[in-house]
Amino acid sequence: MSDDRLIVALDVPNALEGLALAEKLGDAVGFYKIGLGMLTGGGLALANELKTEHGKRIFLDMKLFDIGATVEAAVRGLAQFDLDFLTVHGDPHVVRAAKEGAGGSDLKILAVTILTSLDRADLDAALIMPGDLPELVRMRAARALEAGADGVIASPQEAAMIRALPEAEGKLIVTPGVRPAGAALGDQKRVATPAQAIRDGADHIVVGRPIWQTPDPRAAAEAVLSELSGL
Repeated sequence: MSDDRLIVALDVPNALEGLALAEKLGDAVGFYKIGLGMLTGGGLALANELKTEHGKRIFLDMKLFDIGATVEAAVRGLAQFDLDFLTVHGDPHVVRAAKEGAGGSDLKILAVTILTSLDRADLDAALIMPGDLPELVRMRAARALEAGADGVIASPQEAAMIRALPEAEGKLIVTPGVRPAGAALGDQKRVATPAQAIRDGADHIVVGRPIWQTPDPRAAAEAVLSELSGL
C-alpha cells in the first residue's frame, strides 16, 4: 500500500517516459505530479491514463495565471478529467476564478505563494515588493486561503509558519523542494528533508529528481516512504 503523502513528480519529457517511470515505481507510489513541462508531450493524456486505468491520484501542476474569465474557463475544462490537485498562482482574483471553474468537482485548487527556486535577489530582479521572503510567503498564503484556495504550495521551510495561520485550518499544504538527506539541491533554494517537511505541517511532499534520476527509482521512493513511516 502506497503512502499518498509522497507525490512523485514525473518531470520527464513526455508521456511515454512518464508511464515507463510509473510502471517501475508500481504499487509503491500512488500519487503523481504532472507539470507544465510535459504538457506538450502528452501530459494530460498521461494524467487521464494513470487516473482511470491505474487508479493513481494526480496533481496537475499548471500554475495558471491569467484574467479571471480565462482561468475559470481553463479550470472548468480541466475539472472534467477527475483529477485531484491543480495549481494556480496565489493572487486572489486567480484563486476565486479557479474555484468557480472547479465548480462542484472534487478538484482541489492549490495556490502558489513564491516559487521554491526563488530567493530575495530573484524577487528584487522581478520588482516584487521589498520584505523578508518568509513574511511575503505568509501574506500571500493568507490571502489565497481567504480567497477560497483549498491549500497552498510552499517551501518546506515555510510549512510550519503557514500551518500556524488561522486561515490554514483544514487546508492542505503541499511542499516541493523536498530533498532526502544527501541529495543534490538542483535548482531548489529553500529545501528540507521529507520527514522535516511533514513534521512542520506539510500534508504532502513532492519529490522528483532524487527518485527518477536514480538507477533504481522504486528503491529511492521506498527510502522516502520508510522515512515517513514513523510519522
